[in-house]
Amino acid sequence: MKAKLIASTLVAGMFCTPLSAAELTVLTAGDQNMVDYVNEYLGPLFEKENPGTKVRVVGTGPGDAGSQKILERFEAQSKAGVQKWDADVAVVHEKFVGPMVEQKFLEAYRGKIPTGSLVTRENAKMALGANVDGYVMPMFNSQTALAYNPALVPNPPKSYDEIVEFAKKNPKQFGYNGIKGGASGVSFVMGWVYAYGGGDAQKLMNGPFDPNEAKHWDKAFASLKDFTRNATLTPGNAGTLDMLSRGEIAIGPVWVDMFYSWKANGQLPPDMKLILPSPGMPGQPMHYVVPEKSANKDLAEKFVTLATSPKVQAEGIVKRFNWYPGIDAQHVQANLDKATWEKLFTDISPEDLAKNGKPFPIAPYNSAILEAYERQVGN
Repeated sequence: MKAKLIASTLVAGMFCTPLSAAELTVLTAGDQNMVDYVNEYLGPLFEKENPGTKVRVVGTGPGDAGSQKILERFEAQSKAGVQKWDADVAVVHEKFVGPMVEQKFLEAYRGKIPTGSLVTRENAKMALGANVDGYVMPMFNSQTALAYNPALVPNPPKSYDEIVEFAKKNPKQFGYNGIKGGASGVSFVMGWVYAYGGGDAQKLMNGPFDPNEAKHWDKAFASLKDFTRNATLTPGNAGTLDMLSRGEIAIGPVWVDMFYSWKANGQLPPDMKLILPSPGMPGQPMHYVVPEKSANKDLAEKFVTLATSPKVQAEGIVKRFNWYPGIDAQHVQANLDKATWEKLFTDISPEDLAKNGKPFPIAPYNSAILEAYERQVGN
């Protein structure tokens, strides 16, 4: 029995050890916590499972600018005719994946990896109107929702119609940051247009772009201006949470991961809750992509497979960051303790996310809505 065990161990070791050492380069947009995640958790885990391999991570900066730098890097190497690019995996915002696919910078790898079948959400197929099916694996899904104080709002609004009624009956108790200082307010405005825009919300999310669509929005923005008179304008994402924590407002749109992080740090009352109103509010994923000219494609695919495995999604994405997993939530549940699962999915269930978690509009509609808000509401 002992001999068989040793033999099995040797055979397993042969399969785990690469033929030669390799360096896997990961580019990531986003805040410093994205770099720290790979440096401190995901990279060492991958190196342990692939002896001799070194993971090197390069942060390109927060927000869209970080993803723009990755796109420009790919463009420069493509124009120069470089055969083996200096990145093996990249983490980018969804709005940049479409241009990468259109310019043939990416490998269609999702169907090749074991975890590819664990993603069925539409944002893994369409990215702001661009067909990216097969080219992306979501690292995580971020989502906006309404945070509220149950002591002040015992029956929270479940829809945009009910939000309007609440604000009329409770002046200045609903707070959002307009479109300045953070995307939670932007998300609320996009959800307003989805609800009241008078056109086809699916067209706003998926295209094609038609500038005449904006003619349908006048009534929606007139009602939003009236609504905003009854609301409190906050100074940003953190400002909304801060005003909620002090009781200066009773309800407002927030990023779910920020909400849970503030609660964990004691910055919000422990009984604060979330609700995702119908017909929905936008969120967005960050995507893993593999360049077509990666020097280590097989290793890159193994890296993304590990990163999107149920165990890593549970430990790394949900527990560490309070993000929603990139893969479908039911595949992660078995790897989470009951308290963690209930913390993230009791207020907003996976079914709520599937029904009311929306993408942001495609880029030209997004810009047109923001311009219309400034013109018709911000003045």
